[in-house]
Amino acid sequence: MFNGIIKKMGTIKTIKSSKNNCLLEISSSLKLSKKEIGSSISCSGACLTLESVYQNDSKFFVSKETYSKTIFKFLKKGNLVNLERSLIYGKRVSGHFVLGHVDTTAIIKKIVVFGKSWSINFKTPQKYKKYLIYKGSITINGVSLTVAKLTYDGFNIVVIPHTLKLTNLFFAKEKDFVNVEFDILGKYIINNCK
Repeated sequence: MFNGIIKKMGTIKTIKSSKNNCLLEISSSLKLSKKEIGSSISCSGACLTLESVYQNDSKFFVSKETYSKTIFKFLKKGNLVNLERSLIYGKRVSGHFVLGHVDTTAIIKKIVVFGKSWSINFKTPQKYKKYLIYKGSITINGVSLTVAKLTYDGFNIVVIPHTLKLTNLFFAKEKDFVNVEFDILGKYIINNCK
């Protein structure tokens, strides 16, 4: 489990994909040790298991399910990935509870810069609209954010300068795809109130 507070990014060093899975190597300043092999790392919002570490390079296996639901199918060598270690119980949770189980991808429709902040509109598949809650939590590329506005075909968020500085959202462009995880509490409520 994660909290969506990103402090490090990594660069894709290699990405080898087939129709069934993907092998991903990320270079970053996030200091991972061989003792952490087997632990969960959020890579742009997808919970991946650390397979190996060598100096600043970390390797991950991306399963067919994860590959089909995430932006990894669009990424290439040199792309930036948001990184977060899993939570330690008893520590502060600054964002919201993030599982790293990406629900879908969304496309960036529009970016409006005002001052040093960005307002970003996303288009999501209609079947996920029920999980969008005004002022509710949402995870974009692993970043814990708040839904600022609901739109007819998706939602809007506002990203503050500090978050832009530390995440790959700073490099986002219109028509880019992002990973989306809807708030787990909302999903449980909707599924148990049927």
